[in-house]
Amino acid sequence: MPTEARVLADQLAWHWDNQARPRLVGLTDAEYFREPVPGSWSVRPRGTGTAPVQAGAGDFTIDFAFPEPDPAPVTTIAWRLGHILVGVLGMRNAAHFGGPAVSYEDFDYPGTGQGALDLLDEYYSRWISAVSSLTPQQLAAPAGEAEGSRSNAPMATLVLHINREMIHHLAEVALLRDLYANGLR
Repeated sequence: MPTEARVLADQLAWHWDNQARPRLVGLTDAEYFREPVPGSWSVRPRGTGTAPVQAGAGDFTIDFAFPEPDPAPVTTIAWRLGHILVGVLGMRNAAHFGGPAVSYEDFDYPGTGQGALDLLDEYYSRWISAVSSLTPQQLAAPAGEAEGSRSNAPMATLVLHINREMIHHLAEVALLRDLYANGLR
């Protein structure tokens, strides 16, 4: 009988192994940076962004605004993967599983699709391995200060939230790839 942690990890692992990661194979830099509509938010070479905030520590920054505009801008694959790397997996790996500290402001955003995929594989691997090994007591314990308003929610609730975020954003990336492949460039 699988443990609770294994069941939670398997939900994301199945999606990753059977849908999400296979759909990312062959991601080109043209797809990675393609803006589906004018004014899209993206990851851009430093100094070339037009959003109110361009965050990042390296040669590339990610577009943001505080508060987020309503409606929110359409985003590129680069932006969505940057969000997953920092806000979904990176910060959680750092806060809960010994990963390197990351923030939108100090992250070195990848300037290529392959660079983003390499980091995504690394961050996903850390996350799924750590979640798989959580004990029932750890899953029931509060997620902690790093989760802000969700600090008192059980760790299991955080895992389910991250599963939803990963499935949601990686499905958006798949759609953007479909649009690109069908000539909507």
